[in-house]
Amino acid sequence: MDGVVEIAWYCPSGKNTDKFSQCVAFCNLHGDAGDSEKQLQILTEMGRRSDKCQQDSSQKIKDLINRLHLEGRYEHKLTAADVLQLTKHSLSSHESCAEEDLIQTFLQKLLMMNYRARYLMINNEQDFTQQRNNDSSEDESDFFNDMSSPYKATSESDTIHPMDVQMAVFHCADSFLKQLMVTKLSQCQYSLPLLVPDPFTQEIEFPLWTFRQINKSWKMKEPNNEISKIQPVWKAETPMVSFFRFGSVSKSQLMNNLVNERHNTFFHRNCPGSSKTRLLMDGVVEIAWYCPSGKNTDKFSQCVAFCNLHGDAGDSEKQLQILTEMASVNVVVLPRLDPNDKNAKEIQNLYRGRNPLICLCTEDKSNVSVIRKGKYKIGLKDRNQSDVSEELIKAINKCLSFSSSESSSVFRLEDVSKYSGIRVDEDHDNDCNRGKKAAQHMMVLLEKKDLTEIKESFLPCQGKPWHQWCEKNKELHRSQGNEIDIEINQKQDMKKFREQQYKNGIGGFMKLFIAEINSQSPNEKIFFLKWLTILLDEYTSADLSALHYKYNEKWSKVRAVQQTTNEHAELERISRELQAATFGLEHILREIGQIYESCKSVNKNKEGLPCHFSSLPSLAAEMMISGFPLELMDGDAAHVPVVWVTAVLHELIKKLGDKRVFVLSVLGIQSSGKSTMLNAMFGLQFAVSAGRCTRGAFMQLVKVSEEMKKQLKFDYILVVDTEGLRALELSGRSTRHQDNELATFVVGLGNLTLINIFGENPSELQDILQIVVQAFMRMKKVRLNPSCMFVHQNVSEVTAGEKNMEGRRRLLQTLDEMTKLAAKDEVYVAECFNDVITFDIQKDVKYFAQLWEGSPPMAPPNPPYCENIQDLKTTFFSHASKSHGLEEQTLQQHRK
Repeated sequence: MDGVVEIAWYCPSGKNTDKFSQCVAFCNLHGDAGDSEKQLQILTEMGRRSDKCQQDSSQKIKDLINRLHLEGRYEHKLTAADVLQLTKHSLSSHESCAEEDLIQTFLQKLLMMNYRARYLMINNEQDFTQQRNNDSSEDESDFFNDMSSPYKATSESDTIHPMDVQMAVFHCADSFLKQLMVTKLSQCQYSLPLLVPDPFTQEIEFPLWTFRQINKSWKMKEPNNEISKIQPVWKAETPMVSFFRFGSVSKSQLMNNLVNERHNTFFHRNCPGSSKTRLLMDGVVEIAWYCPSGKNTDKFSQCVAFCNLHGDAGDSEKQLQILTEMASVNVVVLPRLDPNDKNAKEIQNLYRGRNPLICLCTEDKSNVSVIRKGKYKIGLKDRNQSDVSEELIKAINKCLSFSSSESSSVFRLEDVSKYSGIRVDEDHDNDCNRGKKAAQHMMVLLEKKDLTEIKESFLPCQGKPWHQWCEKNKELHRSQGNEIDIEINQKQDMKKFREQQYKNGIGGFMKLFIAEINSQSPNEKIFFLKWLTILLDEYTSADLSALHYKYNEKWSKVRAVQQTTNEHAELERISRELQAATFGLEHILREIGQIYESCKSVNKNKEGLPCHFSSLPSLAAEMMISGFPLELMDGDAAHVPVVWVTAVLHELIKKLGDKRVFVLSVLGIQSSGKSTMLNAMFGLQFAVSAGRCTRGAFMQLVKVSEEMKKQLKFDYILVVDTEGLRALELSGRSTRHQDNELATFVVGLGNLTLINIFGENPSELQDILQIVVQAFMRMKKVRLNPSCMFVHQNVSEVTAGEKNMEGRRRLLQTLDEMTKLAAKDEVYVAECFNDVITFDIQKDVKYFAQLWEGSPPMAPPNPPYCENIQDLKTTFFSHASKSHGLEEQTLQQHRK
């Protein structure tokens, strides 16, 4: 054994007990090293090379992080609060920026759902300055010398690759910012990081947590019907096609032709800003989903996941193993085939394996050919990429039909976590684990319960007595004259309903929720609330989808034929079931609010309540500070719980100080894109879905940065999202009164109200404008002076100035007509809209392009829409900074 060198590898399991965080080779030279000079030379030299290579790579990454001004953020992570506050930089649009602003500009565009976030250009004035300084006189210039001069060329080594910007932020972000980032990347229809090597240790992370808020929708065409699906990506069961390469030929552009040929889902070398100096992408696996629309033009008839391993697959053995084992189809890009190649064994194993394999040969000019069952070869050399894409789509479809009978053909994102040797982010975060377990304990209580009866059983305080109290309260405030006896009776009834509400017991579900949220650390609390939201959505989604389908089917019948009493009664019944089955975090918080109000009315604590009722508003205030919306108006009862909201605002004042606030509210018909607009403006996450949308009103705090407070004269923006006017569920009943009340509430609440108009339907426009004008007239009568802006969404050719001028003229004409009508109803003297409110038809009307660039479900957001959002945001801040009396408009003022 003397002189023999043996080798062994330490392979980590991804657990806290690992001695080393990465795979490490150990070499042992037996005997006296002095007698084995050659072996010693080889071992020490290889050790030096390995160490030097790793040091060089680490230093380059450290330099990149410093250039991006992320020093210290690898250890002390960026948070969502850091990037969501309003800064001077966020008030203007940037297509190019200085190097130090790359991160801020990237995040600003990403949060606005602008996919051009990946295409930022760096302002590089120094190259032009250098050119000017080196210019000689025209007489002395020489074409051939000038063309070959080295100083003329921009050094590519100085260029920061766009994907390095994205991945640098990813590595320097905390769990919540990472999740927000990945959710926004998904909304931009971009590929998402699935396996991510640590830039310094090379430990591979599977960021499962970042996928938890992402849903995908698709339609599949069956012979007799169409099947629609909406599923969280982490639980969707789909086939998966993996792409990887041996060598240096790019495959990402080819993949884009399969997923969406009009959009760069995967970044490739021909994208704007691309360079050869990529540092953080080799070894990264990205994933994207193809979602069919149920049309004949679909490339794939089912939802398919596509995984892309960046860099040479031979250098990423673990990632390659996971992909090839989980894939329904493997697609490999190969250079000239050589049996002696270092990767020959791996390729041979893939060829002999049972999974279908498609080889894309870079040195082959041939069309697609079947080598044997499930094994295909396609040449790439000198071939039209469109033809290659068509052949590849056909080959993948054949492979998918071949592998569909195999159980291995189903890919579930969560199953990636079963592989050893990788780090799963959720497993290594104690707060995340504790939050998940607490949420799972709560979900156990809901097992085997009828979804339509859950609210009644578990949330009794927002049941019948509360709704009866709300109705009596409305009657009391609508009553005219001096009907003292009626008023006394109504107040007695209200007291009786409050007592009934108080007597409703607190079940185990609410006891556990209040106990958990009272005992957790701030970070653990956020994880708990997010996990509970995720699990509740999973629990209710199937039943809600079925009810939505029934409702839409019945609604179509009612509209198609003359309405009958039976049909309409059935529609009402389904609507009630939908209302009962909609169960989320907002309903749990509403229950806490009603527990508080019922206890407050009798000034006694409820039996079984884990804490004193007076501490409940503090919990809600903490949630608002952490970024969760608070329900301002109960959408089911159409009522504002004033006692509860006042108490929460009081706690906010205690925690933040009596800060100056500017209230921005939004008003518009149902499904007109109100929540989407607010989310894009401020990077928020108000619930967005089609059909039955926001119910009631929700408010969320947005912090203003220190640099902007002096200019804007306020510390926070209170953003209020509201339910739509003329809600579909209420159609068939008189909604005018309820719409008027909602509009009056929203307009009265806001310093500025965005009036959201969708499309160009004159009758819809007239309806909403009459409601809006009447609301502003009521404000004028009580000497409140809010302002408004009109946002006209989904307008074609938004840049056509003449058309917009005509649109503005028609809008002002309609507003003036509606003012005269409203003046009669309100017994008020006004001839035109400007008699009611100060309004500039040129500055206070914005036209928005359509939201999607193409047809959903694969369409990304439309960049002109994002530019319209930026313009609206800039105009809003201009409005806000000129508003009078904001110094006095504190949280305390709004609480009153």
